Amino acid sequence: MYSEMAICFQFPLFSLIPLFISGALLPAPQNITILSTNMKHFLSWSPVVVPGEAVKYSVEFQGEYEREYANDSWIPIGECTSIHITQCDITEDISATVPYNLRIRAALGTQASRWATLNGFFSRVTTSLFPPKMTVTADGYHLLVELEYLGPAFEFWIFYWKKGQQHEMNRKVVRDSSTAIHLETMEADTEYCVKAQTYVEAINRNSNFSEVQCVKAGDGNRIWVTFAPLFLIIFIASALFLPWVTWKIFQVCQYSCCPNEDMPDTLKLTESPARMLNYKGEEIEKCDESVQVLHPEEFLLLYDL
Repeated sequence: MYSEMAICFQFPLFSLIPLFISGALLPAPQNITILSTNMKHFLSWSPVVVPGEAVKYSVEFQGEYEREYANDSWIPIGECTSIHITQCDITEDISATVPYNLRIRAALGTQASRWATLNGFFSRVTTSLFPPKMTVTADGYHLLVELEYLGPAFEFWIFYWKKGQQHEMNRKVVRDSSTAIHLETMEADTEYCVKAQTYVEAINRNSNFSEVQCVKAGDGNRIWVTFAPLFLIIFIASALFLPWVTWKIFQVCQYSCCPNEDMPDTLKLTESPARMLNYKGEEIEKCDESVQVLHPEEFLLLYDL
């Protein structure tokens, strides 16, 4: 009976041995490194190779708060949980200028390796800042510069000057690099030079300067020669059409302000003015002849009637 009980207790132990052995065969990731340039941080590691199997990886991070105030806890990075690639973008999670620790483990089915931790802490203040890509152009007499967009954390310090007058250098600070930036109105036949660098306030660091680019403003005489045919056409057109336009305007004003109207027949003179005056005089005399003068007694009689 004792031997039967021993066999019963020993069977589960022997059945777990293959699991322990297979778990030990799944090694932890190695060669963990961080590549950080222009505030973009990528964690990478060497793949765990299991012939014929697809190993998955999970990444967690620990900041200063987790170490000191959250019982030394770790936070999984959602975008880097159960992934097949050997690289993880940790830029969004490294959001403060404090030391971070990171760890990775491999998984295959229900098996998981031990956690492999980054050698030392990482701080975004150690990121490598590179000069911005820059294009300088002269649009007529406008000095323009285009800069690559690096993210909201960046601002750009742009320096420009007339060639040979670097002691009179100007500086312009911009944050939005999505459109062309106007620096200055250029003088004719004058060459201007531009260089730029990035600055990140969060880590209080700036990059080196970009290579100097110089452009020359357009020639005023050349511009005149280019547009001379157009000016000539405009002048000829004005000379031909200006008199006609003036005449049309005069006609419109004449008919609008002083229109021609026919005089009514009652106001027209059909006879000479002298004859009409004589006719009027005769009518007046006839009126005078019909007037009778009444004495007061006769007037009273008429009133009593």
